[in-house]
Amino acid sequence: MARASGINRLPENIRLAFERRLTEQGFSGYDDLTAWLTEQGYEVSRSAVHRYGQKIEKRFASIKASTEAARLIAEGAADEDDKRSAALMSMLQTELFDLLVAVNDSSSELEPLARLHEMAVAAKNIAPLISASTRLKQFQAAFKDKLDKRFAELEAESTQQGSGIDADTLRRIRQEVYGVMS
Repeated sequence: MARASGINRLPENIRLAFERRLTEQGFSGYDDLTAWLTEQGYEVSRSAVHRYGQKIEKRFASIKASTEAARLIAEGAADEDDKRSAALMSMLQTELFDLLVAVNDSSSELEPLARLHEMAVAAKNIAPLISASTRLKQFQAAFKDKLDKRFAELEAESTQQGSGIDADTLRRIRQEVYGVMS
């Protein structure tokens, strides 16, 4: 097994100060950072400082990209009926199903108790996903029922002389707006 990085072996207060300096310097100036660590009484090679800096920089870039993507999605794509969550649930369920099949196929390689343990761990982790999926479907059904009820009310109003939304407008709303959401 590989030895822990020299940076990871530093005391937490020194490592945090190092990480702060690393980010303040824009993930550059590795010679200065190595010299600073030496001044603090820790001998860490420049290559270890550089490797750790690259690892942290990649994490920062990933977090920044994820945050930006989430912001763009939130700003640009309203999701009142939560279709993204449904898609995410579907993707996770498919992946978990594939993994369960793989575990089942490798059952000859696992002892019965080890297989039981793996299946129990999977079931424990799958249960919240199934619960969330069920709640999502309940929400979607309630949302659809609410819309159906409101359209029925509007249709009843439109049949009364001179009140409510006229039938043509209501038909267009139902086709162009409601059709998108159903």
